[in-house]
Amino acid sequence: MADNPHNNSELPPFILTGLPGMQTLQHWMFLLLGTLYVVSIVGNVLILFIIKEEQSLHQPMYYFLSLLSVNDLGVSFSTLPTVLATFCFHLQKISFDSCMAQMFFIHFFSFTESGILLVMSFDRYVAICNPLRYATVLTDVRVACMGICVIIRSVCMVFPLPLLLKRLSFCKANVLSHAYCLHPDLIRLPCGDITINNIFGLFIVISTFGLDSAFILLSYVLILRSVLAIASREERLKTLNTCVSHMSAVLIFYVPMVGVSMVARYGRHAPQYVHTLMSLIYLFVPPMLNPVIYSIKTKEIRRKLCKILLRTKY
Repeated sequence: MADNPHNNSELPPFILTGLPGMQTLQHWMFLLLGTLYVVSIVGNVLILFIIKEEQSLHQPMYYFLSLLSVNDLGVSFSTLPTVLATFCFHLQKISFDSCMAQMFFIHFFSFTESGILLVMSFDRYVAICNPLRYATVLTDVRVACMGICVIIRSVCMVFPLPLLLKRLSFCKANVLSHAYCLHPDLIRLPCGDITINNIFGLFIVISTFGLDSAFILLSYVLILRSVLAIASREERLKTLNTCVSHMSAVLIFYVPMVGVSMVARYGRHAPQYVHTLMSLIYLFVPPMLNPVIYSIKTKEIRRKLCKILLRTKY
């Protein structure tokens, strides 16, 4: 197997794990994750439905929110098959190609979410710092182009990862740390030289998450400077309130990501379930909380959601 890693018939399968050392809690864990899946899927579908039906929401900010909801649905559906198989049916084996495909989609949606949050920060910057030009800067064509660019960038960044892994020999016990396939987990398993994989992995992290977070921070520095120039305290608070939903989405995406990185780097002696729980928070919490935050903080969405719920009730 190790002598001919390029032969598809000899590529090794991988073994998925749930909560190592906590097998008695597997069904309870699936109940929790199942609840998170339902909230995430129903919440994001409702956001998309409301934006489609409500004419007043047909503007750039909500187009980007629609893209974020579609992306969050992608995150949920990319992990659902193996999480369901592992926690509910105890089917832990996954083929090499299936694992590569899942890894591609998980990381693709992760990079895409970072890009969407970046273009949403640009939307907030233009709306607050240059409101008179908002309609001319963020036209429908430009919004569509920005969304397409985010998607193309993510594909270009993630596409080489499965190819770089496929060229390596796998001769260890191919047991993964999670119920899904992640590149940092997979890269521990090959026997060959993984220098190129590590360098490319570092490059894509810096050129996506690193640059995106830096530009998001810069946009909010400029927004804050513009807001502080407003004389009225009430107007300052009202203006900042339009950014609360986006700032919350940024925090619930980047804080778990930093937590996962810190645990992976400095918590090597921590129990394995700590790593598993951190990765679950990173993949499950943002898709669940994003629709909740935008439903609470956006008046138009909240009003339409109340109408739907009242109509359903009566």
